[in-house]
Amino acid sequence: MTAFKDEWDLGMALQILHSENVDGKLWAEAVKWLFLFGPPAIREMISQASSMATGKFFPELSPIGYTDQGEALYDIKKLAESLGMSEEEALAKMAELEAEHDIQSLYDAPEAHKIQ
Repeated sequence: MTAFKDEWDLGMALQILHSENVDGKLWAEAVKWLFLFGPPAIREMISQASSMATGKFFPELSPIGYTDQGEALYDIKKLAESLGMSEEEALAKMAELEAEHDIQSLYDAPEAHKIQ
């Protein structure tokens, strides 16, 4: 099985984003690839857009801290409630994404810079 990272390249992902007739699921996969593996400038734009969308569509969520890289961190219980799932389901989904893409999305309190 080909790793997700190797299924795309920058040109392919950008071409999908610019297409007016692409399936929504394919478009989301391209955005996901760009967010995980794209150039830093594009990853930053997607991160900013994600933060804006979270604020608009999930106003009850606000970051409880940030990573050293500036990624917003959310309370898993509140995140799960906002998504209409149990805390266990949310943790399992995040663990699955971590394993699938070799990224960290779950952090212990000492790894976070808390907002006072």
